[in-house]
Amino acid sequence: MSSGLFVVGVDLGQAQDYTAICVVEATATEYRRTVSDLDPEYRVRRELQETYCDRPVSYELRYLERLPLGTFYPQAVERTKEIVHRLPAGEWLLAVNHTGVGRPVVDLFEQADLRPVAISITGGDAVQGEGRRLWVPQRDLVGVLTVAFQSSRLKIAQALPLAKELFDFKVKTDAWAAHETYGAWREGQHDDLVLSVALACWTAERWFSTPPEEIVILDNFRMISRY
Repeated sequence: MSSGLFVVGVDLGQAQDYTAICVVEATATEYRRTVSDLDPEYRVRRELQETYCDRPVSYELRYLERLPLGTFYPQAVERTKEIVHRLPAGEWLLAVNHTGVGRPVVDLFEQADLRPVAISITGGDAVQGEGRRLWVPQRDLVGVLTVAFQSSRLKIAQALPLAKELFDFKVKTDAWAAHETYGAWREGQHDDLVLSVALACWTAERWFSTPPEEIVILDNFRMISRY
């Protein structure tokens, strides 16, 4: 039995940068777990079967787009909304890179009822944040994407427009495998596509791998309870 989740990753461009949008379908294996609690009516212990999802076993890149250079943020939000509305209701998450663009831009996504997970990329060594606003180390994003490539968990159709640029990135990952030289991934013209996919994969990993006892649900997004 499997469970799927569509994650839309958006890397917002600035000035001379492109905005990239992707859709990744993450498929996870469901498992059942027996838990014990106190029956509220009879005040006796009882056992219940609850279903959880393990971390994703596969990713499929379903869509990839780069918006024209100079696209204004409201237009990027509207395009993202069009893409999201094609996905099954209740089966999607939106992850937006808002590093450097500020809260007002994220608020545009909120006003469009897209409930974004707003991610700022840092040079730290631990994820921090509250609610759906997170600060994520660059090495975490790169690590998830690199492992997905190297373990063949990320499937990319060669016929997909712009796919060659991601295949070029995949070749580079082998050179980094044993080193924390992550700066290289943002060199060149096409890092926006790579980052949008990294955002989607990292968000899916977080959704599926949070231990059940630590989960709270905030606006359709799983968060570790200490946040």
